[in-house]
Amino acid sequence: MPKETMTPKERWLAVLNRQKPDRLPMDYWATDEVNDKLRKYLGCSTQREMYERLHIDRPVSVGPRYIGPQVPDDADIYGCRYRNVSYSTGTYRECIYHPLAQYETVDEIEANYVWPNIDWYDYSDIPNQLKGKEMYPVQAGGSEPFLTYKDLRGQEQAFMDLILHPDIVHYCLDKLFDFCYENTCRIYEQIPGKVTYSYIAEDMGSEKDLMYSPAQIHEFLIPRMKRMIDLAHQAGAYAFHHSDGSIRKILPDMVKAGIDILNPIQWKCAGMDREGLKRDFGDKLVFHGGVDNQYTLAFGTVEEVKQEVVDNIRILGDGGGYILAPCHNIQAVSPVENILTMYETGYEYGWVY
Repeated sequence: MPKETMTPKERWLAVLNRQKPDRLPMDYWATDEVNDKLRKYLGCSTQREMYERLHIDRPVSVGPRYIGPQVPDDADIYGCRYRNVSYSTGTYRECIYHPLAQYETVDEIEANYVWPNIDWYDYSDIPNQLKGKEMYPVQAGGSEPFLTYKDLRGQEQAFMDLILHPDIVHYCLDKLFDFCYENTCRIYEQIPGKVTYSYIAEDMGSEKDLMYSPAQIHEFLIPRMKRMIDLAHQAGAYAFHHSDGSIRKILPDMVKAGIDILNPIQWKCAGMDREGLKRDFGDKLVFHGGVDNQYTLAFGTVEEVKQEVVDNIRILGDGGGYILAPCHNIQAVSPVENILTMYETGYEYGWVY
């Protein structure tokens, strides 16, 4: 096996700058149950030790410390309340109380609801969070406000609002985006020039098509996301755009808005074939993800996992511009053997990347 000559940070930056890395970078997203299972199987005491064992170039995440009013364990700063909902092999934290659900006008919200204050966070410790971790890429800042909006209003009502209450949507998204924008500014100020990318996300696709009309995406989401994208670029960071599902129709507009990295590449969804994405956007975007975790990692054979990784490197990695990772969080149902095969294959075949 060839010898590594780059740090994970250098490897990521080489791909992002359209230069040739020593090998294919690899990233990792998984649930807590998977983390526990993998660490135990590999005999690793920490996540970072596990990443190093599997040659995973996982970025370091940094952020502020909360110092605001006390928040109950089952709630967040927005007043949404949650409970852990069990499924067959683990749990997910689901929103069960939506604090803005009862309101029908902006005036009602303004009269009855207190928005979080950015001064509830202390940013002074962020530089210390990077000490000893200078060899890793850094993820920090960004936005995903419609996800929060769905918790504030309830998912069904949030989508109905796009037609019935667009004024409420605009009002709330402005509040949420402004908070994210100021949060990101304060992070950049603490570690100028050190953030590799900011996560600027909105889930816009189902498995068959967009969940919103293109007109709604242009009205409610893209202008606000572009503001975040421009902020990242001004700070020397890349815009990492996450959007699940079938989003092929809106990708030209997202590219025009300035996204740099596209995740998670759910290529089994309608219109998301890897060859077409690479052909049409390979010179404009770095692809991140691509290993299916609905079937391949969860229920496929070791041979199927290996073949999918090889295919991703061949298709998405042709000429560069690819970071190997799962399509969203690996679930606990996925056998350890499949997870290990993904990273072992990526490491073996990534040298000819």
